Amino acid sequence: MQLTPCACAIALAFTVSGPVQAQTQDDERLPTITVRSDKPVETNSGTSDSALLLTDQPGYATAAGGGVSALPVLNGFAADRLKIRLDGMEVTAACGNQMNAPMSYMPPAQVGYTRVIAGITPVSIGGDSIGGTIELSSPVPQFSNEPGKLFSKGGFSVSARSVNSEVSASVNASVASENLSVAYVGSRSRAESYSAGNGDKVLSSLYESNNHALTMAARGDGQQVVLKVGQQYIPYQGFPNEYMDMTSNRSTFANLGYDRRYDWGKLYAKLYWQRTEHEMGFFSSERKGTMPMDTRGRDMGYTLRADIDLGQDGAGVLRVGQEYHSFRLNDYWPPVSGSMMMGPRTYVNINDGTRDRIALFAEWEQKLDARWTTLVGVRDELVKSDAGNVQSYGTNMMNLPDLNAANTFNARDHARTDNNIDLTALARFAPDDGQTVEFGYARKTRSPNLYERYTWGRGGMAMRMTNWFGDGSGYVGNLDLKPEIANTLSGTVDWHSADKEGGEGGVPHWFVRLTPYFSYVQNYIDADVVGSFNTYGVAAAPGNLLQFANHDARLYGINASWKWPLLRSEGMGEIAFTGKAGITRGKRSDGGNLYHMMPFNVLAALEQKLGAWINRAELAYVARKTLVDANRREPVTASYTVVNLKSSYQFNRSITVSAGVSNLFNRNYADPLGGVYLSGLAASRSGALQALPGYGRSLDVGVNVSF
Repeated sequence: MQLTPCACAIALAFTVSGPVQAQTQDDERLPTITVRSDKPVETNSGTSDSALLLTDQPGYATAAGGGVSALPVLNGFAADRLKIRLDGMEVTAACGNQMNAPMSYMPPAQVGYTRVIAGITPVSIGGDSIGGTIELSSPVPQFSNEPGKLFSKGGFSVSARSVNSEVSASVNASVASENLSVAYVGSRSRAESYSAGNGDKVLSSLYESNNHALTMAARGDGQQVVLKVGQQYIPYQGFPNEYMDMTSNRSTFANLGYDRRYDWGKLYAKLYWQRTEHEMGFFSSERKGTMPMDTRGRDMGYTLRADIDLGQDGAGVLRVGQEYHSFRLNDYWPPVSGSMMMGPRTYVNINDGTRDRIALFAEWEQKLDARWTTLVGVRDELVKSDAGNVQSYGTNMMNLPDLNAANTFNARDHARTDNNIDLTALARFAPDDGQTVEFGYARKTRSPNLYERYTWGRGGMAMRMTNWFGDGSGYVGNLDLKPEIANTLSGTVDWHSADKEGGEGGVPHWFVRLTPYFSYVQNYIDADVVGSFNTYGVAAAPGNLLQFANHDARLYGINASWKWPLLRSEGMGEIAFTGKAGITRGKRSDGGNLYHMMPFNVLAALEQKLGAWINRAELAYVARKTLVDANRREPVTASYTVVNLKSSYQFNRSITVSAGVSNLFNRNYADPLGGVYLSGLAASRSGALQALPGYGRSLDVGVNVSF
């Protein structure tokens, strides 16, 4: 597996004194056979949300959330069905609406490399997930390669968008000797509510995010240790497709990694911890009311892995390892003074929730000959979860549904244990230098999260507080849920040039890739209708109350990606046609459509590289979405086409200026994965519930400076 540089990393830099030597991500000996998608390098990311860094990856999309908290979607699988790793850490969303989604904890300014594996994930880099793996990694530590000399570098970047008056800024600085390295990255983003293509403001979409990270590294004698610590503070973040907004999110983390080379291979170890304090409520004039909701979460875990070389020619490697992850959660809603419904007691939504995973895995990768490579692996994962007793706000008639539900929940045993087995088998066949065929099978398993199992409230208001789908429905958990088991078949046919940009390991000068996939999921965690209500009391905006439930399901589709050189000349530079296309379908065994399946979509671009210039013209087309989830009242969305223009210029290798126009023709559209526009209905209290509008035209500018 190759890691691709991400353009949103620290701005271009040069050493002040002495050259720099960097440890490479490939030193981790990651599997090389996995079907993957390579992300083209951009000059400026143009976003404050790391989930949007991967939008040109085949099969990838995002489900709208807050301004820095979109949820990733891979081949129809979203949120907890994907394994998200941040520098090897596994972070859990400590919120019933997943407002603090894992990728939101690592802003673009901290990201140096990205990796996306859709569908068939090797057991060494993904458990407790069924849809794929996404990894965000910091830039690798850099060291001076001249004994006795220090090097230092620094930089800053500033960007702005007109559609929401967003301003983002980041600074970075580092200093290193031959064996020690220290680096700091700080970033801040702030935006108002964005405007749609018709000029209307999309209410409650404003946000502010602040992040700091310090990385310290030491190396010597074939070993390296890296410690990264950091904090995040988000004082507010609006969610126009949810009933609540984020009023505070504070987190602190520590991540310690160690690796060492031996004659037999390499040892890799990681130990990490993160604590989150999360609050929901209302903070702006765009939404009124009082309803505090507090969450406290803690992630902790470790990974131990040995990569053992098989054979003196390096043709094989055996990876064996053990992982542990522990998550603790308390979700409670303080009483509101003077309210008969929200008091006089604290509503206990999840009390001392625990979810512990311990896993063992073994994986064998072997190069059989010049044309064939295989990889097989098995993973055994024990998942234990539990939660304490709960209570409703009160005992009066207004709280009677929740009071009865609490008594029923408390009378049952809450402890659950799942023993999950994952299997992966992959093969690669390269008949010549110009084509490669990869195919495989994976059995992947995911146990229910704490909200799917342990939320219990049956009152309409309480149920609507659990919803990370943006559909306006209300949800209640199910103690009897079984783990999801996905059986996936997938393959990739890759035609490409024999020569590659940057030499071996680089991106081919041209390629065309096709990837069909099919997944049959046993016990897919969907939802059944258990009641109904009128959203905000509006008769024209009905909604459903749902309970999480197991159903068998099928997901299938095909992805394509390409890069084709069109012109190379002294006057015009290099011009290439790049892009991706895909379609996803998903159905339950009873015939119902699954939620948030992406319709046919194309992202095509003309890209020019001429000296210090990089220019890009994009066309994004999304077909009409008519296959919708009736249980969630998913809205039908019209087809649309959006044109984006981007350009950047690099001065003296130390300053890069970028500018562009997003949604050039100011198209008014609704994202098919955007959910519904709840904050708009909350303000108007009339009419039907509409699909969430997309972003209107925006002038985007940025500058990166390094020194």
